[in-house]
Amino acid sequence: MGSGAIRRRLAPVLAVLTASGLLTVAAPGDAHAAAPCPGRKVRTLSFSTGSVVVHKRGGYVCAATLARKPGTARTMSVSVRARGGRPVVDEGRYKYHAGPVTVHAGRRCVWVKGRVGGGSVSSGWILC
Repeated sequence: MGSGAIRRRLAPVLAVLTASGLLTVAAPGDAHAAAPCPGRKVRTLSFSTGSVVVHKRGGYVCAATLARKPGTARTMSVSVRARGGRPVVDEGRYKYHAGPVTVHAGRRCVWVKGRVGGGSVSSGWILC
C-alpha cells in the first residue's frame, strides 16, 4: 500500500478526531496547551505566582491552579466549594498545576481558592 493510499484512508479518521476535539496538537514545551477542565472558561483569577482557571459545564464547576513559572515542584492547591456544601480540595507539591477539582453546583454560588508557593487568591462567592 502506497503513502497516498494510507493518507486517503487516514484522512476521514483524522477529520472526525479533530472535529470531536480528541486530537490536540500542542507546541513543544507548551505545558498548558490543553485546558485542564471540560466546559467553557468562565473566570481566570490571577495572583502573583499563578492563576486559577474556572470552567463550567452543565451544573458542574471545575477549577485548576496553574503556576506562573512551571517546572519547579512547589506547594500548590485548588479548592472549589458550592454554597451549602464542603470544599473539594487538591493540595500537594506539583510542577505545573494543582487540580482539576470538580463540584456539582447546580445554580448555586461557588467559592474558589488557589495557592502556588507564597501567593494565593480567594474569589468570594461567584457565579451566582
